[in-house]
Amino acid sequence: MKRLSALLAAFLLLVLAAPCSAYASAPAHLDDTILVKLPNQATMTLFVKNKQQLRELRNYKLDSLMILLDKYITQAEAAGKSSKSEQVTMEFYPAKDQPGKQVPEQIRITVRNEDNSPRKSGDKVEVSMGRLFGVKVEENAAEDGSDRVSVHLGSSAKDDSVAAAKRQARADRSGRSDFSIDLGLNALVNKQNLAGEPNLDLRTMASRYVSLNWHYIQRIGSRRSPLYIMTGPELSFNNYMLDNNYRFLAADNGTYVVKDTELSLEKSKLATTVLNLPLVPVLNFRDDRNKSAFRIGAGGFVGYRLASHTKIKYEQDGSTRKDKDRSSYNLEDFQYGLQGLIGLRSVTLFAKYNLNEVFKDNRGPQANVLSFGISLSDFD
Repeated sequence: MKRLSALLAAFLLLVLAAPCSAYASAPAHLDDTILVKLPNQATMTLFVKNKQQLRELRNYKLDSLMILLDKYITQAEAAGKSSKSEQVTMEFYPAKDQPGKQVPEQIRITVRNEDNSPRKSGDKVEVSMGRLFGVKVEENAAEDGSDRVSVHLGSSAKDDSVAAAKRQARADRSGRSDFSIDLGLNALVNKQNLAGEPNLDLRTMASRYVSLNWHYIQRIGSRRSPLYIMTGPELSFNNYMLDNNYRFLAADNGTYVVKDTELSLEKSKLATTVLNLPLVPVLNFRDDRNKSAFRIGAGGFVGYRLASHTKIKYEQDGSTRKDKDRSSYNLEDFQYGLQGLIGLRSVTLFAKYNLNEVFKDNRGPQANVLSFGISLSDFD
């Protein structure tokens, strides 16, 4: 391992100090290949996507990087000696431990027990520097007995070990915050109109529901537990759009649905803004790549109405008019209900049902709200 650390130091020194034009490269249609022979008969082969990847290495301070590597290699060697297995792999996250400093995001060190494994397997160090590329150094014995080190710099982050380690690290988190947007529709159910009132029918496709969610997701149980608790504020915007020239009208200490006989309404709606707080247990099952494959959750919510208004749109004297009236419209201020979600891969569907009615008792049409749609979030 000491020799491997020294080889990596020599490689970085060459890359940082020498201009890119000093290296020979393969044809343009292939990854550039650079062969470096060191005085100790070690050979390093470097594969890069472009010269910019070499230049980005200069952002790192060689002395600081080697101090880190020496520290981590010492820890890996100590763990390897005390382990009975043939191989010990340790991962370190310098960027997380030293925020704000120009250090690698991840360093993975694999130590193989030389007593139980053939010499040709060698040692391996992988360093991820930034999001675009990483350095992978492997020490192996060549057929002639000399050391051979291969260094790979590439931008393929989907299937390499660094990306897998990042997915594993995300999966192992006990809690995280998440911003999501719910897009859906509103419908009224269990409708009972006041005496003499027309049916409270909505234009369902125009009665839109939008919610901005700042959720906190906490795992319950062990590191591999699929059970989570989801909570956090949700700011929802509800539209209840009427049809057939009907409009909402507040009068005589009540809210009524009336048909406008004077105007031809292009649009007539009641809109509310509500702050909700959900509490939803969620089962999140992952695939063999640690990505969310299937999730299902059900729980409840409480909320408070922040604002409400009606809006009508109509033509008058050859021009378009829009009248907006802000009022409580005898709506219930406090709200509570049930909500759930079900998701497959990157698609998540949600539904919310208000257990309390939209309007106060005997102050407006009786009905419950059902909201449903798709959630734009990455439940990872």
